[in-house]
Amino acid sequence: MTEEPMMFDDKLDDQLTEWDEPELNDDYSDDDISEGELDRAQRHSLRRIAGLSTELEDVSEVEYRRLRLERVVLVSVWTSGTQQDADNAMFELKALAETAGSEVLDGLVQRRPRPDPATYVGRGKVEEVREAVQATGADTVICDGELSPAQLRTLEDRIGVKVVDRTALILDIFAQHAKSVEGKAQVELAQLNYLKQRLRGWGGNLSRQVGGRASGGAGIGGRGPGETKIETDRRRIGHRISILRHNLKDMESTRAIKRADRQRHRVPSVAIVGYTNAGKSSLLNRLTNAGVLVENALFATLDPTTRRTTTSDGRVFTLTDTVGFVRHLPTDLVEAFRSTLEETVDADLLVHVVDGSDPDPVGQVDAVHKVLGEIGAAERPELLVINKIDRADPDTVAVLKNRYPGAVAVSARTGEGVDALRTAVEDRLPIPQTKVTALVPWDRGDLVDRVHREAELDHLEHQAGGTLLTARVYPDLAAQLEPFERTGEPTGE
Repeated sequence: MTEEPMMFDDKLDDQLTEWDEPELNDDYSDDDISEGELDRAQRHSLRRIAGLSTELEDVSEVEYRRLRLERVVLVSVWTSGTQQDADNAMFELKALAETAGSEVLDGLVQRRPRPDPATYVGRGKVEEVREAVQATGADTVICDGELSPAQLRTLEDRIGVKVVDRTALILDIFAQHAKSVEGKAQVELAQLNYLKQRLRGWGGNLSRQVGGRASGGAGIGGRGPGETKIETDRRRIGHRISILRHNLKDMESTRAIKRADRQRHRVPSVAIVGYTNAGKSSLLNRLTNAGVLVENALFATLDPTTRRTTTSDGRVFTLTDTVGFVRHLPTDLVEAFRSTLEETVDADLLVHVVDGSDPDPVGQVDAVHKVLGEIGAAERPELLVINKIDRADPDTVAVLKNRYPGAVAVSARTGEGVDALRTAVEDRLPIPQTKVTALVPWDRGDLVDRVHREAELDHLEHQAGGTLLTARVYPDLAAQLEPFERTGEPTGE
């Protein structure tokens, strides 16, 4: 007999509930245990995650949320990893749901070797989810996975409320936060690619195909090959996708011109990458005074921001704040944002920011590395930065430093460790290799300016005939300095 579902008390603490049945081994993986070997009680149970209910702080916020927020129940299938991994994934799903503008009422997790191909949680568990929805008064169910069109249709028909998967949830957040023309076009492209495969109609009201003797009341003049409403929508979506891709290609060419200009002038580029809400924008502001939006929300930054700054010895380089990554980032979204992510692929150095206060920072690092591999940036030089050390457990920071040698620990909020980070970035920037000593005439101040901006200056002295300098430069600048080159080192006397 199914146990009556309970509604979460808002005052529950964040302590995770224990299994009512005997615990599984935390080292369990789907590769070494088959479905038949799973404990029957655990396979046939839904486990609630405590602390997922969205808590409201003041009266004004209560009134605001009553008018705006959807009431949702979260559902997840735990297929591999430890119980802590499953709980962390659910709390991340809760953060995504709240960012999208919803009030989380309940969270349910089922232990299975793999999601059910028809209903995601198994046919017998759909009824329990429906009861939980009725008990809490929820109007939406969010599943922690990408559902097929058949799974979405079956779940909505059986539960009786709207069902949203993780991909649609992330796309919705991106749609809310996109500000630039390019960002909006990228999000729309990803949404249309997702929607195109999930069009559905109810009964015959969306059909224009008729036949027989006045079928459906159409009669003479209403028969023929026709085109269903779904087919029409799919064709229109395909046309819109073509327009968006054409527009994005034009925007990409503009970005490529700017990027080529920086490369031609030998301006090193640094891309700040990392998990969403890890503090990338805060770090950019701290390093360059960029003044970009900083918000404690997932995917607050969608449009890349590039700022020019200088090293302690005067060399110019650029810092780019990029869109954050997340576990199971939708493929369509990665493809749509590929032109934006090319800033990462072409960067001379990746500053990989990880949230040191997160329950699973190693999981964040692995998720970011996976996306970097998908866009072809896995081989770029990387500097790991452990952010938010003012809130992180010192033992966790020590473990991360030991696991990732060369990592720098900082706090973008307080400024702790930022000077060490700046030094580490400067040390990893590409260094010109051609050493020249030249007496540059006074009328060629443009060359002296380029040496200051692009080269590593060792010595500079003003003489009667011009500026005597020794520097390490790139080959193209060395060729322009060759007519003024002098043998021997400047004495400085």
